[in-house]
Formats: sequence, structure tokens, C-alpha cells
Amino acid sequence: METLTKMFKSNIRQYGMIIALVLITLLFQILTDGVLLKSLNVTNLILQNSYILVLAIGMLLVIITGNIDLSVGSVAAFVGAVSAVLMVDMKMPFAIAIIVSLLIGALVGAWQGFWVAYVRIPSFIVTLAGMLLFRGLTMIVLNGMSIAPFPKAFQKISSGFIPDVLHASTVHITTLIIGLVLSLILIWSELRKRKNQVKYNFDVMPKGLLIAKISVMVLIINVFTYVLATYEGIPNILILLFVLVVIYSFIMNKTVMGRHIYALGGSEKAAKLSGIKTNRVTFWVFVNMGVMAALSGLVFAARLNAATPKAGVNFELDAIAACFIGGASATGGIGTVIGAIIGGLVMGVMNNGMSLVGLGIDWQQGIKGLVLLFAVGFDIYNKSKTAS
Repeated sequence: METLTKMFKSNIRQYGMIIALVLITLLFQILTDGVLLKSLNVTNLILQNSYILVLAIGMLLVIITGNIDLSVGSVAAFVGAVSAVLMVDMKMPFAIAIIVSLLIGALVGAWQGFWVAYVRIPSFIVTLAGMLLFRGLTMIVLNGMSIAPFPKAFQKISSGFIPDVLHASTVHITTLIIGLVLSLILIWSELRKRKNQVKYNFDVMPKGLLIAKISVMVLIINVFTYVLATYEGIPNILILLFVLVVIYSFIMNKTVMGRHIYALGGSEKAAKLSGIKTNRVTFWVFVNMGVMAALSGLVFAARLNAATPKAGVNFELDAIAACFIGGASATGGIGTVIGAIIGGLVMGVMNNGMSLVGLGIDWQQGIKGLVLLFAVGFDIYNKSKTAS
């Protein structure tokens, strides 16, 4: 029991948000008479929140370093506008246009990263200027009008689904098989992790609790894939999100770059004394944010099938909220990729659930604001409690 309590306290942010996500989902499942978790609505939830989750992954790295980026919504809109000009007006092949768009995002990130990392202008000011600058450039590129439609192949990024190789008539068998494969990988990963912890005499979860944890996670994976399988299967964008989560989780947990990002956020002076090139780390974090903002803009444009001057409005607020709700610290140095995704899902389920029960946008904004305030307040309370 003591080990269990210790593990919960050390992961209170992440476990707390998982519990909150489950409770919020159950609440809206009841209030919507079961509509929330119907296959069509679950698929819509993924498609509606995909571009925010992409942004949240990039924003997490920025927040961990102790910075902020207010420009990502405008950058997403700007890159979406440029991609429309390339694909629709100039008839450029969509694959080449995507690469060019991501490179433009990287250049935007480098521009902002230079001012933050080397000129030492606070990120709040630099990215606030970027928000205005790239929103203006979006309107100039589009000449105040929308550009549409995009090529069908490009639209499938956000609206397509993986094909069912077994061609079943009622249930997407390939999706069910993917669920089973993911379950086996999860079981192997958890057992291997426990074996390594025992080998190095770390505290480990009791066997019974580990079995219960694995069983619940396997159940969630297979129920989720079954729900998707009863509609169209796994959306293409979910595969992209999964790949991003795996890559960025690996970078943050297993690489020197990830350790440097956490060290920078924990204490810039200590990081410098340890030999970390803090300016370079900050610069590349903003370059990465530019690429992720560009990718988010492409995903949104593909879903909307148009580039519009108003695209990306408030994206930055949703991405920042997802990170803080998911356990990232407002003072930097703390946060996980999985936590940011969970925070994004909390916001997404709340948005979707409140819309289904008929709450107006005014109430939705107010409730989301309170949730964000409580999440940051909870973080400050935990820090002060730990310090005392």
C-alpha cells in the first residue's frame, strides 16, 4: 500500500488527468444518452481535435523550456494559405507542396527562435509579434478570400481511413487486428519495463496491480479499436498522431536532446554550468514548433478542404491549455507528451460533450477557462506543498 501511495504521489499530475478524462467521458456519455461514445462521434472527436493535438506536442517542448508561443495559430493559417497557393493555384504535386510547407514552418520557427534564443527578447513578445505578422501575411497571401478545393489525395490526410485489407462487410477487421497487435506490444513493454526495474532494484508495482493495470489498458485499446471498426476504421490522422507521440516520447525520455530540454526548463543557469548550449536548445525547440504548427495548418486545411483567412484562430490557446491541463508546469522543466495528449483529449471531450448537450459557446468558453485555471492552480499547490 505504501509503494502504491508513493507511485501515485510521484505521478499525481498524469494519473489525476487520466482519472479526470475518464470521469468527464462518463459524465457526458450519461448526459448525451450514449451519443458521445458512438462510433461516428468518436471518429469525429479524433478528426476535430487532431490539429490541436499536433500543436500540443510541439507546444509542450516550448513550455518545458520555460517559454511560450502565441503565434502558432497564425503560423498554421499562413502555412495553410501557402499550401493552397502551391497546390490549387500553381498545381504543384501535393507531396512536394507538403515538404515545402513544412520547410516554411521551420524557417518561421528559426526566425522566432533567433530573437528568443540569441537576441534574448522574451518569447511572449516575439510570438505575440509573430501572431500579428503571420495573420497579416495570411490575409495578403489569400487576398482576403478562401482558396479551395484541395486535391483529393491531400484531403485524405484528415478525412481518409486506412483500408481494410480483408474487405469485411460490417466490421473493419484490419482495425481489430491492429488493436490486438498494440495489446501484445503493450504487454511485452510493461513486463520488460518491470524486469529492468527489478534488475536495478527500483521500486516496482505489485504484481496484482500490474496485471490489473495491463488488463484495463488492453481493454481500453480493444474497445476503442472495436468502436472505430464499426464505422470506417482507423483514420489516417490517428496513425500520424500515434507516430508523433512515439517519436516525441522517445526523444524526451531517451535522448540527450530531451534531457537538455528538461534541464533548460529546470534551471537555465545550472544547465549552462553543466555545459549545455542553452541558446541552441531554445532555438531548435522553436524551429520544431514552427514545423509542428505548419503540420497542424496542413491537417486543418485538409479537413476544411480550404485555406481561409480566419483559420487557426485560438489554436494557440487550446494547445497551451492542453499542455497545462496535461500536467506541464507553468514555470518550465516538467511535462510529458502523453500528458499533453491527455490534456488535449480532456478539452476535446468537453467541447464535444458540451456541444451535444446544447451548451452555448459562451458557457463552453467560461467552463474551459475555469478548468485551465484549476489545472495551473493545482500545479502551483503541488509545488508549494513539495517545497514545504
